[in-house]
Parts: sequence; structure tokens; C-alpha cells
Amino acid sequence: MSHDPTVNAGDIARLAGVGRAAVSNWRRRHDDFPQPIGGTANQPLFSLRQVESWLRRYGKSYQVSLGDRVWQRLKAAGDLRLGELVAQAGALLTRDSDVPDAALDPELARLVLELGEEQGPAAAYEFLCERYLEAHSRRLSVTRDDVAELMVSLVGADGATVLDPACGVGTLLLAPARTTPGPVRVLGQELSETSAAIAAFRLRLRGVEARVVPGDSMRHDGFAGERADAVVCDPPFNERAWGYEELTGDPRWEYGLPPRGESELAWVQHCLTHVRPGGLVAILMPPAAASRRAGRRIRANLLRAGALRAVVALPGSDLWLLRRPAAGERPPSDVLILDAAADLAAVEPAWRAYVEERSEQTVRIIDLLADEVDMTPARHQRRDDVGRAFAEARDRFLAATAVPPDLKVLDQPLDQPATTLGDLIKEGLVTASQAPPKMAADGGDVPVLTSDDVLSGSAPSGATTMQQGLVAIRPGDVVASYSAVRVMADGDGAVLGPHLTLYRVDARRLDPDFLAGFLRAAGGRVTTGSSRFDVRRTRLPRLPLKEQKAYGAAFRQLAVLEDAIRETSSLGQTLIRLGLDGLAEGHLHPQS
Repeated sequence: MSHDPTVNAGDIARLAGVGRAAVSNWRRRHDDFPQPIGGTANQPLFSLRQVESWLRRYGKSYQVSLGDRVWQRLKAAGDLRLGELVAQAGALLTRDSDVPDAALDPELARLVLELGEEQGPAAAYEFLCERYLEAHSRRLSVTRDDVAELMVSLVGADGATVLDPACGVGTLLLAPARTTPGPVRVLGQELSETSAAIAAFRLRLRGVEARVVPGDSMRHDGFAGERADAVVCDPPFNERAWGYEELTGDPRWEYGLPPRGESELAWVQHCLTHVRPGGLVAILMPPAAASRRAGRRIRANLLRAGALRAVVALPGSDLWLLRRPAAGERPPSDVLILDAAADLAAVEPAWRAYVEERSEQTVRIIDLLADEVDMTPARHQRRDDVGRAFAEARDRFLAATAVPPDLKVLDQPLDQPATTLGDLIKEGLVTASQAPPKMAADGGDVPVLTSDDVLSGSAPSGATTMQQGLVAIRPGDVVASYSAVRVMADGDGAVLGPHLTLYRVDARRLDPDFLAGFLRAAGGRVTTGSSRFDVRRTRLPRLPLKEQKAYGAAFRQLAVLEDAIRETSSLGQTLIRLGLDGLAEGHLHPQS
């Protein structure tokens, strides 16, 4: 392994607390900026040591955290070995003596263990896995956390054995540990031996009872003959080389031999094979699988047997919910078909209503069998509801709009006396706090504000147990992650989560929205244990409290505008679709 870690332009920007454009400007304007030592013309790699030396020479503040040092040394081994080394780091953090860690040089192994001591083994490994997934985002398909939690909730994983036969790096199998109070046993299989190892170590470090095996689930089923209480799966889409020739007579094809181009229907039947009678399967499918002619016979057989219970449109994919029929069980007469692409929160209530036989969003199975067995949710939108749905979407769209602050344009920037966040902390106007390096991730009743909560503006979603060193959140606290800054409206009894920094101001002399606005302007990249830049150098003008509040109000309006734009983007797409359908089908008419 090379002992000279490399960084790309994005890494340099994070270290120096600037944007990528600033790094590009440095390369153009300074002849002595380090030359690339690897990578490509579009993605050059630079020596971390040379970059550090250059930043020091030009007096540019930066900080390389322990987590960043570990990550850069892992990357220095090269792209092809990165996954293997991340897996080896997991073996080291779990103290797994059955897995050799010879791939890690002694210095890197020492740093990995030190990171585990600083952040706790589970948090340290999640940090490395997040960086790995970010670096390989185009190669690794990862289920969205909110979708994973929805799938686990729908199949009822509490106290159950859950199987994922295409588990990747373990995203779906980790969801039960986050969302269910009872113990969960998980089983996983993954084609990539490296990804299987990473998944196993992530689960083990979370204290989850797990068995993860590498291998091709279609050709070499690692759990042949075993049945779980529930199955969740996000399989690869549109694979033609899934084993059609070898598996033509496979007993798993209870509902029909999947066509060569319908690998997803092979995964559906594989999952049904591995769930007990009465157990549920939640599997993500490409939207076209609900209507393709080649899969019509299998869809019809699934419906006749009562195995396919729901098709739900989600952003970018469909969720199929299936139930393995029990002996002698009478199949249902209808199936739930729902478009929830704009509102995931609608799925669970709709499923409960269907199970309790009080749903109004079902389609009769006999009608589907008489047609093309087309289960595309958009096709089965209740036509009589289009006009009402359009009016409701329009009202939500208009209510979500916001106006930018009325800001005066100046010919020249104001020349105001300035200070830094570091000076404000020294003067006692601000106190900075961070969560303890070790925090129980699950199993407690103390709500924890996470980085995702700060980014989305949602309520605290984590949980921990009561322990020494927890940082309680109060109204008016400014909480920052590396990608977002938020002024807390209330505390909700929550405590600060990992990778967050809390700034508490003296409200008699400093406005929290004023501070938050300048932190966001500086990049908002504030983290615990992996600082991307020296946040204490953030500059703020020295102003009376009244003027601070004026700035704070403007910053607050911009934050509201940002949230409104995010919401109206989604609502706008829904509004357009409903308007097109309503005009075309006669449920809407232009105003005369």
C-alpha cells in the first residue's frame, strides 16, 4: 500500500472549507499548486502531503480529522482494492479473529482502531462505509433509508427472522435494527463477496444477530430449504444473464418460468420460496414489470393464488407486497394498487386499510385478469378523484410557495468591522458542544437529533440510552452538520447526535439566525470528528443586536424559500400529471 494518500478536488475543498470552484481557481492561478499524481484528466488525484504543505504555505486554514486520515489512507491503495480494505477495517473493528487483517498495514490498522476508540466501533465503521458508498455511488445501488424503513415496517419485522437475498452492503437488513423494538435475526446473501463482508460487519457492529453469505442467489441459493418470517429485497433490475438456461426446471418457478428478460419475476418467486406460509415479501420492482406483456402470465398466476397483494408506485420504482398463501386459504378478490410517488407516508395507512378490508383504493382481480393484467398504479388512479386531487394539489402548491427577502442592492460591499466564530466563543457569546464520542445507537428512549434530521428539518429520529455527556438541545440552539445548519425551534427533549456541532448563543447579545446564516454562507460543513474546515474562522460582522435580527430575519426567509422550492418541485410534478389527466378525460375544464 502506498504511504502517500491522495485526495481529489472535492476532498481538498472539504479540507479547506471552500467550494470546488475555489480549488479550480487555485490550480489556475498558482503555478506552485501540487501537480496531479494519479487519476484522470477529469478526476485528478493529488498527494495529500503536498496539498497540506501548500495550504500551510499560503496560510489557508484546514484540518484533517482522524476519520479523514483513515479514509485517505484506505483510498491510497487504489480503487480496485478499496472495498476489500473497507471490509478488512470492519474485521479489525469487530475484533474478528477468523478474518485476516493482513491487508491493512500496521499504521493504518492503528488509525482504524484509534478511530474506533474515538467514535465507537459502529459509528467509525458507518463513517467509512458512507465514504465508500459515496466514492462508488455509480457502481453500488443502495436503497433509500426511508424506503428501506417502509419496507421493513410493512412486512412486520419485529421479533422476526428477515431475509434479504440481494443484500448489497446491508442497507435493508440494518433497517429492522433502527425501526423495530424487539430482537431481529437477519439472513442475507450477496453476489459480491466484498459487499457481503461489509454487510456482515455493519450488522455485527450494531449487535444484530446475522448470517450473511456470498454467492449468486439464483444459481447457488445460500439458504436453500430455509424459510424466514419476512423477506425484503431490492434486486438488480433488467439482468438478462440471471440463469435462464440453467434454471429452466427449477422448483422455485411455482407461478411460471420467468422469461429471459424478466429477471425481476425470478426474484419475486425466489423470495416467495423463502417466506413461511402467511409471511410477507416486500420487493422493489421496475415500474415496467407491472405491465410488460412477457410477464402477464406470471402476474395473473400470482393474483389467482392470492400471492400478490399490492403494487405501490414509489419514486423511481414500484413496491410489490406479496404474501405466501397458507394451505386452504381463500385468496382475496381484490388487490391494492396505489400511487405514492409523491407521499410515502400514505403507504402504511393504505396497507392497513386493505388488510382490514376497508380500503377504497383496490382493484378487482377479476377485472385485471379480464384485461392485460396491467397493474401500473397510474392507470388505476380513481378517475372520479382526478378533479378533486388536482384542486387539492393546486392548493398545496400555492400554500407552499414563498417569497425571497426584500434585499437592498449595494454598489459597493459594506465595510463593516468583523469578528470570527472563534472570537465569539472566546468572548463567551457562543458555546460549542459535541455529542460524546461513544453513544448507544439504538435501544433507548432518549430521542436523538441526527444529521439527516438537520438536513430535512424533521423531528429527532434517533434514539439512545441515558448516559453521561449527552448534550440536551434547547430552543434557539444552532445545530450544524457538514451539509446543513438549523436553528432549533424547540428541544423536544432530544439530545445532539453524532457528527453534529451545537452552538448556543447568548441571546442578549447575539441572534441565533444571524449566526446560522453566516455559517451556511461559509459552507455549513461542520462535523464532529471529521471536520471539513476550521469553522471557527467563519467571519461575521460586528453589529448591534437590532441589526443582527434584521440579518437573521432575511436568512430565515431564505431558509423558508429553500424548503418551499424543494416542496413545490415535487408538488408541481403531481399537479402537472393530474392536470393533463383531468383535461384529457373530461374531469377538468378550462375556465371560460
